[in-house]
Amino acid sequence: MYDAQRDACLAAAQAGGKVLLGYFRKLDPAAITEKTKNDFVSDADRAAEAAIRAELDFRFPQYGFVGEEGGASGDTERRWIVDPLDGTLNFVQGFPHWCVSVALWDADGPVVGCVLDPLREDCFLAVRGMGATWNGQPMRVSRQAGLDGAFLATGFAFQLGERWPAFNAALGRVFPRAKGIRRAGSAALDLAHVACGIFDGYFELGLKPWDIAAGALLVQEAGGIITDWEGGQEWFESGSLVVGNPGVQQALRACLHPS
Repeated sequence: MYDAQRDACLAAAQAGGKVLLGYFRKLDPAAITEKTKNDFVSDADRAAEAAIRAELDFRFPQYGFVGEEGGASGDTERRWIVDPLDGTLNFVQGFPHWCVSVALWDADGPVVGCVLDPLREDCFLAVRGMGATWNGQPMRVSRQAGLDGAFLATGFAFQLGERWPAFNAALGRVFPRAKGIRRAGSAALDLAHVACGIFDGYFELGLKPWDIAAGALLVQEAGGIITDWEGGQEWFESGSLVVGNPGVQQALRACLHPS
């Protein structure tokens, strides 16, 4: 079930990754545009999204499309949600931590999802109800028992704005309990790395649908839990996530948003 959609998702991510590898550390500064303050887009983003969309349109022309750069079009119930380059600032600075994220969603949520890290040749892939894989091998979230001693990921973009004080206060509560917290700059990769057990948990505020559409399915199919900061299921709409294996996620959410 969903074999054709899975194959399309993977092929599209690979097409985007191939384009990005051709641009990495070769970008002309004139090809980089600031959309809003400290929020960048480049010719690489646009070219990768075009390659991804061409692959998906060829295979499933009846599905809608939502891309970070090109916006939304077509069917709103069955739609591909694409971030052609998650970690654009890393990419334009030459920092080797970025990825491609491609997912198919329907009325019930994510159907298939792929997060591809072309530099490391790491491919994370999931299908609803069929588990998740890392380079073709089954993957599961970590077995870390709880928040104390957990290895965590987070993110805080410039656009956090007025939400920074709440985030900073929450970070202050988590920091003394974790053995390490990393902020590497790609939400999709953070989610993939929770799904495969590298990170025990992850938290962030104010993400966009294309940041999390594929990674969320990876986590769920690998046995992880996702809620919003209040413990509800509005995380996709709000973009505010608390993620982890069941023990870490519960403790992390309680620490971030104590009642």
